[in-house]
Amino acid sequence: MASTETKNLEAVKPLRSDPAGVGRVGIYALLGGITGVVPLPWLPDAIARRLRGALAQDVAARRGLSLTKEARGVLSEPEPRESARGMMGEMLRFATKKLLTRFTPLSVLPPVRSAAHVFALGHLFDRYIEKTRTLRSVRIDVEEAKKIRDAIDHAILAVVKPELSVEKAPRLNAPEDLRDPPTQMLDGVIIAVAGLPEWIVRRLDAAYDDYVKSGAFSGSS
Repeated sequence: MASTETKNLEAVKPLRSDPAGVGRVGIYALLGGITGVVPLPWLPDAIARRLRGALAQDVAARRGLSLTKEARGVLSEPEPRESARGMMGEMLRFATKKLLTRFTPLSVLPPVRSAAHVFALGHLFDRYIEKTRTLRSVRIDVEEAKKIRDAIDHAILAVVKPELSVEKAPRLNAPEDLRDPPTQMLDGVIIAVAGLPEWIVRRLDAAYDDYVKSGAFSGSS
């Protein structure tokens, strides 16, 4: 009976699809940043795993999918999964720090890096389900999760590459500028900071899409 139910789960396509959205994922990222504040060894990682696991579950469920325990474990790891540790882990930490340094010196703080990694997980996992996944199964297993995690880790690395091709957002200006120069300068700084999340999302999307085009998910159908 159990094997029949398993086969049915593997043969059925999800009936619903509700994207998590940048705002929802942003809340998880904020919580992820808070985990980096805890000044106790091991505890931040334990909390981060719980948070990332909940985020992965939330994203999957909203898309009508389920996660195996092993798949959740792969996606929950705060640092790159076992095969990607060492040099890959150091590169990821450097890439995240360099990305944030472009705009703020707060990149040296663990909370900021943690928030960035949590956001990348939620946003790109959702993008994978919406645009890349071709499997009919409603269950995401560990092998599929490993490929998803690899794509997310590689996208984070590629975000800071100067050669990354990203479509620029349209520049919207008022019909005429009636501000004095000091106001123009201050407005420019504030608007640039406000546009940071959008800039990060565009680069994450571009980096992820490039990785997909490289054939990373070929054969996953």
